[in-house]
Amino acid sequence: MDTSERTLRLLGLLQTHRLWSGTELAARLDVSGRTLRRDVERLRGLGYAIEAARGVAGGYQLRGSASMPPLLLDDQEALAIALGLRAGAAGAVAGHEEAAVNALAKLTTLMPARLREQVETLTGHTELGPTWSPVDAETLTTVARACRDSELLGFAYTARDGEATTRRVEPHRLVNLGRRWYVVAFDRGRDDWRSFRLDRMEEATPLRERFAPRRIPGGDAVAFVEGGTRGAGSDARVRVRFAAPAASVAEFVGRWADVEAAPDDPGACVMTMLTADLHWPLMVMCAVDAPARVLEPEELVGRARRAGERLRAVAG
Repeated sequence: MDTSERTLRLLGLLQTHRLWSGTELAARLDVSGRTLRRDVERLRGLGYAIEAARGVAGGYQLRGSASMPPLLLDDQEALAIALGLRAGAAGAVAGHEEAAVNALAKLTTLMPARLREQVETLTGHTELGPTWSPVDAETLTTVARACRDSELLGFAYTARDGEATTRRVEPHRLVNLGRRWYVVAFDRGRDDWRSFRLDRMEEATPLRERFAPRRIPGGDAVAFVEGGTRGAGSDARVRVRFAAPAASVAEFVGRWADVEAAPDDPGACVMTMLTADLHWPLMVMCAVDAPARVLEPEELVGRARRAGERLRAVAG
């Protein structure tokens, strides 16, 4: 391959890995160590901050620069970023809606026609409601980097009951669920797995200590958050089936729940809600003028039964 192609490939490799040994990079590019060093210097001259460390644990590492250098993306990465920016434009990250719109416009302008068509197809058939609890962009970025780098994370956390604590955790996966951001982490202080809502975090700080990644219980971060497996601050997942079209129920609950048509009956629908207070879905069940059946959790079934008994007593 020619020099330009090889340099771009080197940049692509550096962008996909935290630290590369010189031997491994040279082997990937099929060049000598001397040629590799020249290519690294060429990238530095273009504004990329590449650190080099000697020794057994040394290698090459791409760092942040004073200004934003060009970024290489493959088709799937560009598509993922475009969809993420659209979510950001809908308010998923507080204070960055306009920046997300501008960045999306720049990205789609440079996209080849085949990718632009995919973005338009996906966004044209996807509705993104406003997020329940916008997350500070700096917090989201800090947590994402800590997950990527397997770096211990410290933060102040306020649980749903108002209890304020300080946590030191091993963050493993970010999860976006029910229009909220969560991180699945191993809590060093509790010696157990927890899920934390990012909008309840403050002063998220990387602690400059690496950890060996562990296996998430069940192997599925989304399922862990959904189930609230000993998850500190996790909301209850509520599913209720209504004998009414999805549009009529969705119009009533607005952005506070997701409503989808029932797979076995277009005249029925299923409402899914994440909430810390089961009074809310109970109020929805009473307010929607249609028969309803609780699918989960079992606790809501009991509450609905007791509420029904009280209402019958009131009606005489």
